[in-house]
Amino acid sequence: MATPADLVSVAQIIAESFHSQKGIWGWTFPLLRLGIYEDLRHRIVSPAPRHVCLVALDYTTGAASNLVGTVELGVRYSDSWSQVGLGFPYLSNLAVHPNYRRHGVASGLLNRCEKISQEWGFKDLYLHVLENNHQARQLYFKLGYRVHKVESNWNTFLLRRSSQMLLHKGLSADSII
Repeated sequence: MATPADLVSVAQIIAESFHSQKGIWGWTFPLLRLGIYEDLRHRIVSPAPRHVCLVALDYTTGAASNLVGTVELGVRYSDSWSQVGLGFPYLSNLAVHPNYRRHGVASGLLNRCEKISQEWGFKDLYLHVLENNHQARQLYFKLGYRVHKVESNWNTFLLRRSSQMLLHKGLSADSII
């Protein structure tokens, strides 16, 4: 579980994973990172009953641990694709430091989220991924997630952004690695 002491590192990993530092975006990067930090701080200080921010740590680099990945799991209520009023577990902000990608960090974080979802009494898990994020899609499909819905909005057409894919995984005792 993430602690307030982890927030700077978690915000940095998320910012680096989802926002470019090239060109004009380099000027806005510190503000984006600060916004991520403040959002995380708020969620950790006053968490919802079913919300966790998990972190993956590397202890091989010496006495101090090195934060290398993060993911958030929470329960959402009423979305355009779900039944109004029913809660469902939803993954967000899965991010792994570039030096630790393809080493099982994301799979481990996802596996732990699946276990927590089951402990909370759920049999399904959802997340969004950009349609053009082929590496993330490959990971999710390998772990048993399937396309539930492809969502497009005005950004897709006007700004030529990638569509979001809502992925779903049915959880059972044997589906968790």
